[in-house]
Amino acid sequence: MSNKDKVVTFGELMLRLAPEGYLRFVQADRFGATYGGGEANVAVSLANYGHDAHFVTKLPVHEIGQAAVNSLRKYGVNTEDIVRGGDRVGIYFLEKGASQRPSKVIYDRANSAMALADPADFNWDEILKDVKWFHTTGITPALGDNAAAITLEAVKKCQEKGIPVSIDLNYRNKLWTKAKANEVMSEICKYVNVCIANEEDAKDVFGIEAENTDITSGALNHEGYIDVAKKLKDQFGFDKVAITLRESINANRNLWSAMLFDGKTETPVFSKKYDLNIVDRVGGGDSFGGGLIHALMSDFDDQKAIEFAVAASALKHSIEGDYNLVSEDEVLKLAGGDGSGRVQR
Repeated sequence: MSNKDKVVTFGELMLRLAPEGYLRFVQADRFGATYGGGEANVAVSLANYGHDAHFVTKLPVHEIGQAAVNSLRKYGVNTEDIVRGGDRVGIYFLEKGASQRPSKVIYDRANSAMALADPADFNWDEILKDVKWFHTTGITPALGDNAAAITLEAVKKCQEKGIPVSIDLNYRNKLWTKAKANEVMSEICKYVNVCIANEEDAKDVFGIEAENTDITSGALNHEGYIDVAKKLKDQFGFDKVAITLRESINANRNLWSAMLFDGKTETPVFSKKYDLNIVDRVGGGDSFGGGLIHALMSDFDDQKAIEFAVAASALKHSIEGDYNLVSEDEVLKLAGGDGSGRVQR
């Protein structure tokens, strides 16, 4: 497939407010303002890789809503399907962790334009015209019953039209309960082709967990993750299941790798592992998703696809803000083994 294929991602775009550097919230007297959100981050990645990336959401008509739209346009994302209306742009506050102190996120997104959006706001027949891929996450249906209904309608439409759907489970316990997530996501996942999860999501949403793995200590058991992927595939019939494997040494240093499981052949492939010194880990999973979608749309084989997705995400951990501002060439270079960080002259 050519890179100019049209891809649609659907979710909420938020204003991110963060203290400078590693200051704590209680120390800060100023906050840097950027924009981000799971599916918007994926759209930026795909635009950077040359796709016709469209982001769909609802944002207010006022200047903060416009600034959010502009943040996507700046990186080549098509914003023509963004519905304008409502009163609020959702906000999240980010305190960056360091050493043994974890990062912290505080949401201020209740009653945002996207949370209160109506199913009638989105004409999916129109939005999905000529689309070759659709992506969303478990964060969007967690915003409320309306958002869940809109997401379900979108993925059903995609199945009708034969459009592949990817979803990142992305469980957020500050947005909904595990029981509600299970109920809603079980219905949505019937219409999903590619499932992306981390070591906690499958357990939190569907009660499926890897044996002999301690998330807190960071010890990983490969056989356990193959079992998790197989159970997810058996339950929902996914074509592929991708599981990111984060071994957290501390807030600044993680080991990062992933597995891609083919549902048809039940064959897993594992990526190489990266030792990351983290600048900003927010959007790390989204950059993995963007890399994986690009690789699958480009007909990479499973090993090359998982190496591309993990390398893309490894690079994102070095970039401030939610968006992964890297090119396909940079990712391919790292995936091919050049991780020295030497100056390119």
